[in-house]
Amino acid sequence: MFVLIEGGEVYAPEPAGAAPVLVAGDRIARVGPVDGRALAAAGVEVEVIDARGCVVIPGLLDPHEHLLGGSGERGFASQTPEIALREVVTAGITTVVGCLGVDTTTKTMTGLLAKAKAFKEEGISAYLYSGGYDVPPVTLTGTVRRDMLLVDEVIGAGEVAISDVRSTQPSLAELARLASDAYAGGILTGKAGITHLHVGDGPRRLEPLRRLIAEHDVEPGWLYPTHVERNEALMREAVALTREGVTVDVDTVEEDLGKWLRFFCDEGGDLARLTVSSDASIPSPRTLFEQLREVVREHGFPLERALPLVTSNTARILKLPRKGALRPGHDADVVVLERGSLEIREVIARGRRMVKAGQLAFTERFLEQSNRKVELNGRKQRGS
Repeated sequence: MFVLIEGGEVYAPEPAGAAPVLVAGDRIARVGPVDGRALAAAGVEVEVIDARGCVVIPGLLDPHEHLLGGSGERGFASQTPEIALREVVTAGITTVVGCLGVDTTTKTMTGLLAKAKAFKEEGISAYLYSGGYDVPPVTLTGTVRRDMLLVDEVIGAGEVAISDVRSTQPSLAELARLASDAYAGGILTGKAGITHLHVGDGPRRLEPLRRLIAEHDVEPGWLYPTHVERNEALMREAVALTREGVTVDVDTVEEDLGKWLRFFCDEGGDLARLTVSSDASIPSPRTLFEQLREVVREHGFPLERALPLVTSNTARILKLPRKGALRPGHDADVVVLERGSLEIREVIARGRRMVKAGQLAFTERFLEQSNRKVELNGRKQRGS
């Protein structure tokens, strides 16, 4: 199936002007003029999306979602439910990385892997980190490296907690061993091999990472800390780490992305080494898109400056070379936004239309089964 998106202004994520985007199967075939007559002459079936008055952008990447729900820190009843696929795709997210947090007992690696596989079966791209807050990490096969070698979806270690009362207070040697294991898994598989670190609001802030780099054979590019927007002192340390080659992540839980982006820039941070995640469990994954839209509409960030934070920057740190940009040969992950409001109009994930004219365009498989049962029960009742 071919899909032709016509009339829109392309941000790839850099501005590319008005250009059609041709999708062939699950890949982008062309960004630029398309010979429609040649396609018709070849007997190719083409579905046309009218994107006049719209901008066309890459699908968003969310590098940190609690797909199984939040752990809950006020007893079992405070645990939050699993994230549904419709929550993800209606936020324009076409690639997601799942993780575990403080609870690695009732929220398990096998459950997280199953969730990622379910999302993949439905059409989006899904990955996961091996472990959680704990050190040594909980894994599927015994080690992070082995998980990466044997499980396609595992791309690194995390989310490992530091500078937080909920962490297992790992030593520097333990953190160095974990980061090295993830890196080795990366070079053996071609995956990211990063260690994704939950940074709490403890007084040591990012000191453990500075010491890892200074005192151990740990390279800055192996480390990927998140939640660095907790306070100004922490953000200043994060800015300093970006100058050494560390990519850092801010979340959208508090919905103050504009404030922290401005602070990051004012402190001289390298925007090429910054990403944004939803940290979704209690808040919806949609906060990622809503905060992106707000920094453009309310805080004056040009779209081409904000987009890399949720597309190409994220694809680079996760080593997903076919993600995060609208290029021939890249995965067909495309979002169409209304120009003025920046509301989501179309979402295509790996060539499948997930949102059409602003409405969900599919039914999750488990709901199809439920609807089928309801229909069958209704027929039985009418027959009786």
